[in-house]
Amino acid sequence: MWSFQIVLFILSAAVCCVSRAAGLIHVFGYEGGNVNVSCPYDEGYESYEKYLCNDPCGKNDVFTRSQKHKNKYFTYDDKTSRIFTVTISGLYLDDAQTYWCGVSRRGKDLYTEVKLEVRKDRCCDKVNKIQSIEEGSVTISCPYDSQSVNKLKFLCRGNRPSTCRQQAVITSSNTQNGRFRISDDRKSRIFTVTISSLTLKDSGSYLCGVQRNSGFDYFSAVELEVKELKSYNISGIEGRPVTLQCPNSGQQHDNKKFLCKGDQHNICTDMMENQTKFKLLNVSSTCFSVIITELEAADAGTYYCGSDSQLRFIKIQLAVGETNTERDRIIKSNTKSRLRFFTTLCFVFSLTVSPNKTSSVAPTSSAEHLTSQPPSSHNPDVSLFYILPAVFALLLILTFVLLLVLKYKSRIKQVDGINANVLNSADSNVEMRINDVYDLQEDVVYMNSSFPNMLNRDNNDIYNNIL
Repeated sequence: MWSFQIVLFILSAAVCCVSRAAGLIHVFGYEGGNVNVSCPYDEGYESYEKYLCNDPCGKNDVFTRSQKHKNKYFTYDDKTSRIFTVTISGLYLDDAQTYWCGVSRRGKDLYTEVKLEVRKDRCCDKVNKIQSIEEGSVTISCPYDSQSVNKLKFLCRGNRPSTCRQQAVITSSNTQNGRFRISDDRKSRIFTVTISSLTLKDSGSYLCGVQRNSGFDYFSAVELEVKELKSYNISGIEGRPVTLQCPNSGQQHDNKKFLCKGDQHNICTDMMENQTKFKLLNVSSTCFSVIITELEAADAGTYYCGSDSQLRFIKIQLAVGETNTERDRIIKSNTKSRLRFFTTLCFVFSLTVSPNKTSSVAPTSSAEHLTSQPPSSHNPDVSLFYILPAVFALLLILTFVLLLVLKYKSRIKQVDGINANVLNSADSNVEMRINDVYDLQEDVVYMNSSFPNMLNRDNNDIYNNIL
């Protein structure tokens, strides 16, 4: 009889030692991360011992008292707010179970049930793969359910839900952040994030996230691939046509072709509207051509051309050079200088060897002597007087000619270095030669009108007089 009463007393004592509070605490964490279990308690228990245990909370089930688990469980008791907090670090999937927050007291301990859920720190089974091209833009669409209309939306890089919200590149609380812009269509329950001025480094994994008041945040995964933008440089001459080669989408010949000008692909100006200056031709399944009929200096810059596919366009850097007018002007000037120099040279020879005109250039001291004597072609003193100045003048002229030739060659090299393509142009050479002929004719007329006697003089007579 007494033994039966003792057994009943022991059973009743065991049951009365587990007193459970009405509330249930839900806690959520990711594998490898940390989680805080916050357990409130009533006033008057500030000085009582608190602990965390798991079912059935026996002596060996109290983790916060065990030295074995001291590096995994950390406790903090905020007696002002009366909240006992246990931090569980280094979560494992096996840590997902039921726990109890306990308050030790005489007779019956107080318990609050805690439900811990642990998930793997990666997302998701389904991944939305999208592509774009360097220097372009891309829009990432992120759907959500009807219960998340007013919740915070965000986008982060990587594939770790545990840190996504803290490392978000943009959130719905700030619609613009550099190259990222977010918009929310609540009617269709889709928020979109647009990334502009893409680089190759933007390739990788992204997570669309929606914050939840309780439980895990909602995520959807996106894999972005940014392809390299092909580009080339081309140059043209002002006033002449140039042909730009552009890629086509590959299958349709009637799809929309575009050629736009601007520093960025997404904000450039469409140039195909001007059908007079920009002409489309040579369309094939892989490429097409655009001819700019008459280049202007303002046409220089950056162009993007391709088909309506966002992945089929190319970057073109167009440089527009000046026409050959400047080169022709320099060559004409040099030609005229040479012709006028030889004209002056012939004029000097005529003054030097003509006895009846030397008095105009001879020294004043000798003029009276020359005019006082009768002319004689056999006087040795008179011959020596003409020969020495002529030789001296000839040496000066030859030196001057040498300097002009060197200067002319230097200017020709400078012009050839500025516009080598124009020098190789057959049309420009023909035009230059024609203009030189015209200029030569003008100079001959000038020589004929200025010095008619000199041009009609016999060259042999000039040579004999010098000797």
